[in-house]
Amino acid sequence: MTLIRRIPVENPSLGRFVSQLLNDPFFGEFKGVSVPEVDEGTLAVDVSEDEKSVIVRASLPGFSKEDVEVEVHDGVLSIKAEHTEEREVKNEKFYRRERRWGSLSRRIALPGTVLDTETRAELKDGVLSVRVPKSQKEQPKKINIS
Repeated sequence: MTLIRRIPVENPSLGRFVSQLLNDPFFGEFKGVSVPEVDEGTLAVDVSEDEKSVIVRASLPGFSKEDVEVEVHDGVLSIKAEHTEEREVKNEKFYRRERRWGSLSRRIALPGTVLDTETRAELKDGVLSVRVPKSQKEQPKKINIS
């Protein structure tokens, strides 16, 4: 006998729908199969450009420059920020303690060809600004026809 499961369609969320669908006995052979996910990170960024540079700005309130690591390699910008505070407060009982530590990260594929070695970064008023100069190779080159 075949069991048919009906999935309610009132307000379906796609993730819940797919989860219910794959947990259906019909799809039993796919259980345990993991689909790789691309995790670019949790840090919100703005990416823009001017004539000379690609500019990436990220909000990092409460982080100092010692807490932040910035790398550029093969046109990919990586930003990692980790903040911990190990201070004991003896006169207070905490019900929730969330703002003393945290970590954020993000990997961004930069548009165009950039010069990794001349990248500059500045953290001011909780905003990280990274300027990655564009390569001159990006400019069009006129070709003479013979």
